[in-house]
Amino acid sequence: MSRKLVQETTAATSVVGLPGIAPYQPKKTEKYMSEGQQQHFRGILEAIKQQLMEGSDATVEKLRGGERELADPADQATHEEIVALMLRASDREGKLLRKTEEALQRLDDGEYGYCESCGEEIGIRRLEARPAATLCIDCKTLDEIREKQRGS
Repeated sequence: MSRKLVQETTAATSVVGLPGIAPYQPKKTEKYMSEGQQQHFRGILEAIKQQLMEGSDATVEKLRGGERELADPADQATHEEIVALMLRASDREGKLLRKTEEALQRLDDGEYGYCESCGEEIGIRRLEARPAATLCIDCKTLDEIREKQRGS
């Protein structure tokens, strides 16, 4: 796929599945993590945080309303599996919420957008795809290779 087509495709889609938030188009002379970029990412992170908190509230309500004994053992097993899946999803969302709050703190501290390993720029497109990213693509790739070698 040509670079121009990739850019056009990226520009046509929303950021991390958030409707109404278009990819950031930096100006040629704009410095990395300018005020405009910081505002863009704060908006993304706040929207993700809001979604996660609403999802958490909905999960709690579903779990509260689901406490019942079912006569059929198969129905009971299905219900228990659904509850287990909801709890796993809720745990994953809780971790993402913590990472999102940490990213907002890095934004406040002026550290957002820079790799915590090498200090280089993470990149606007990577941050739009993964707003809570703490590693540039090179360091993340090395990290994944090390994990694979350790068998983690």
